[in-house]
Amino acid sequence: MTADFLSQLSKDRVIAVVRAPEIPDAAALCAALRAGGIRWIEFTRTTPGLAAHLRRAVAEDGDGIGAGTVMTGEQAEELIDAGARYLVTPGCRPDVAKAASAAGVPVVLGALSPTEVGLALDLGADAVKIFPARAFGPGYLRDLAGPFPDVPLVASGGVDEDNAAAFLATGARAVCAGSNVVPPSLVAAGDWPEITRRARAFTDSCR
Repeated sequence: MTADFLSQLSKDRVIAVVRAPEIPDAAALCAALRAGGIRWIEFTRTTPGLAAHLRRAVAEDGDGIGAGTVMTGEQAEELIDAGARYLVTPGCRPDVAKAASAAGVPVVLGALSPTEVGLALDLGADAVKIFPARAFGPGYLRDLAGPFPDVPLVASGGVDEDNAAAFLATGARAVCAGSNVVPPSLVAAGDWPEITRRARAFTDSCR
């Protein structure tokens, strides 16, 4: 499963991170993002009722749908049970990594420093999320690729149409599209055409 996860992530290169207080229709949101060229969607735990949203989205088409901001093993188990195909953490979370491994679900552990990247690898991370990427810039990904040439790095935090291509060119296996593509206000309003337009603009900028 890990090999397929990394292979497809390397091909698609963009993960939409949905951090919204209200989601009227998670399945419709996923469809809107995919219409714009983004097939990887990470729903974060900061959204109330996340498990129910995951179940609805996965029931339509679970491919590429995961859960983020996962902090504990219990949360990991709940979200895996709800259908999450992968998990993402904001930092190195051993209990989350353990739960994901037990379930055979890929996990992307958050890190920033080289020490944290090494720890994430020791914990069994399938990929490592570098957060906040904007604070250090694309060159930092190139620097990390020196001692970690084979580690799949995902740039997250402040990635937009202006810098996404640079992060990909300097070592990121994939980048995360956040509120510039899925603003909470548009999600709450169910403005799927505008979200599709934003997703398309972001994916176009990555080419």
